Amino acid sequence: MQNQINKLPKRAKDKHKENKSFFAKLKKKPPKQLDYLMQELHNDEFERTDCLQCANCCKTTGPLFTDKDIQRISKHFKMKAQQFIETYLRLDEENDYVLHSVPCTFLGVDNYCSIYEVRPKACREFPHTDRKKFQQISSLTLKNIAICPAAFNIVEEMKRRIN
Repeated sequence: MQNQINKLPKRAKDKHKENKSFFAKLKKKPPKQLDYLMQELHNDEFERTDCLQCANCCKTTGPLFTDKDIQRISKHFKMKAQQFIETYLRLDEENDYVLHSVPCTFLGVDNYCSIYEVRPKACREFPHTDRKKFQQISSLTLKNIAICPAAFNIVEEMKRRIN
C-alpha cells in the first residue's frame, strides 16, 4: 500500500490535464445518472479499499472544522469550545478553522482515529466521491486523487464508464 501511496502524486500529476478536461465536459453536460454511478463506484471501491491500511488523508492534509464540529468534539473532550480551538486549531488564510499541523493530531500509529465517532464532517465525507452533484466539486476531486488511492481509482473507472 505504501508503494501505491508514494506513486500517487506523480500518477495524479500525469493524469491532471486529462482529468481537468474530462471534468470541464462533465460540468457542462453531466450524465443523467451521474449521482447513481458515483454512488456505485464509491461503494464498489470502498469494498476493496481499507482506509486503515492507508490513512494518507490524515497524514498529509487537515480537515476544515465547522462550528458544529468544534462544539461536538470539544464536548467529547469535556472542554470549552474556545479551549479546544486554542489547543488544536488555527485560522487559515480563508478564515477557516484547521489543525495546527499535519499529520492529524488525532491519528494513532495504527492509523486509527482517536475521535472517529465525533470526527469532523470533512473527515466523514472524504474523499467526497459519493456526493450528489459530483460534477460541482471537480477542483476538490482533482486535489483528492493525489491524496487518496480510492478516489484516484474511482475517477479512473468513472472516466472509463462515461467515455
